Amino acid sequence: MAAGTLYTYPENWRAFKAQIAAQYSGARLKVATSPPAFTFGQTNRTPAFLSNFPLGKVPAYQGDDGFCLFESNAIAHFLSNDALRGATPQAAAQVLQWVSFADSEIIPPASAWVFPTLGIMQFNKQATEQAKEDVKRALTVLNQHLNTRTFLVGERVSLADITVVCSMLWLYKQVLEPSFRQPYPNVTRWFVTCVNQPQFKAVLGEVKLCEKMAQFDAKKFAEMQPKKETPAKKEKGGKEAAKPQEKKEKKKEEKKPAPEEEMDDCDAVLAAEPKAKDPFAHLPKSTFVMDEFKRKYSNEDTLTVALPHFWEHFDREGYSIWYSQYKYPEELTLTFKSCNLITGMFQRLDKLRKNAFASVILFGTNNDSSISGIWIFRGQDLAFTLSEDWQIDYESYDWRKLDPDSEECKTMVKEYFAWEGDFKHVGKAFNQGKIFK
Repeated sequence: MAAGTLYTYPENWRAFKAQIAAQYSGARLKVATSPPAFTFGQTNRTPAFLSNFPLGKVPAYQGDDGFCLFESNAIAHFLSNDALRGATPQAAAQVLQWVSFADSEIIPPASAWVFPTLGIMQFNKQATEQAKEDVKRALTVLNQHLNTRTFLVGERVSLADITVVCSMLWLYKQVLEPSFRQPYPNVTRWFVTCVNQPQFKAVLGEVKLCEKMAQFDAKKFAEMQPKKETPAKKEKGGKEAAKPQEKKEKKKEEKKPAPEEEMDDCDAVLAAEPKAKDPFAHLPKSTFVMDEFKRKYSNEDTLTVALPHFWEHFDREGYSIWYSQYKYPEELTLTFKSCNLITGMFQRLDKLRKNAFASVILFGTNNDSSISGIWIFRGQDLAFTLSEDWQIDYESYDWRKLDPDSEECKTMVKEYFAWEGDFKHVGKAFNQGKIFK
């Protein structure tokens, strides 16, 4: 079974293909989207990264055994099982057919139509109208094919469905309003069926279909453009002398958002997101540097280095420690599915990573297991209440705030951080753990 790390930026639809495939196949996949593990635009330009992935593009996969892959379709294929890839030569060829269909028939017109509505591309009426017609043609082909089928290949979800759904995510979220999708009921029925499968939801969360077709927003587009530092140039050489230099600067800056391949233009949308209010802005600064502790935990011995560092620098006023326990252990079946619950929660909390750390452990065996963990949050309250985006999973757990000075807290932090100990409060053997960092 494959095990490794997927490097990408948050909400990269191309990475979703690999993540969903891993959900189905049971591949052990760590997703690195934030510091210190990965910083898009920095980590992927380092010599170490480029030695494994020469183009510097993401998603990029590195197995625990050192095996490296770039290109999202190849990664998704590698992380799939035989059922996803196609169990027969004919089925495998059909899966490849639809993967190619997504790349050639859906992504180009989807990009031309959707990107201007996101403010990352200038609007061109002729190009947009052509894109709409191309999308209609692709939808017509899909609608006819799905007239007598639940899924694209065979009777179950395959990599064909995963790939085509991910390529259509932005279309359904941004522009395929009810009147536009009305002639293609089979496609929408199939799309909704897929995104509501547990394996899709673990990665995508709730997918809300577009109610009104998004339009080009000139103001948003202007805000997304690189800032030009022209005033200083004008002062230096006068009005006339500044013009040629301005043109050069403009050309240079226009070349910056080059990652058009792999749809990295979407990164511009992500770059705009930090303008939203920081949920932790109301809290005072803390002396505890979470990233420094995470580096210790990731790179050095837990018991002799990371744990002493944690207690030496932990800020009791600025941070709090919580014990969580899954409420419905009787519903837990196969252990890999139980682990998927943890992974799915971590993925949906990606933007909380900067201000939180957790070690969550699955105890027990198939059909007799439990999930519990230790969480460190900025502030004295549960962080999930600070953002609606973080509230999908936390109500499935019981939460108890721990006293950092108590022996109970120190013992639990030690055991959960190190993944070893008596775990007397659990009553089941350690199975496997996952770290949110």
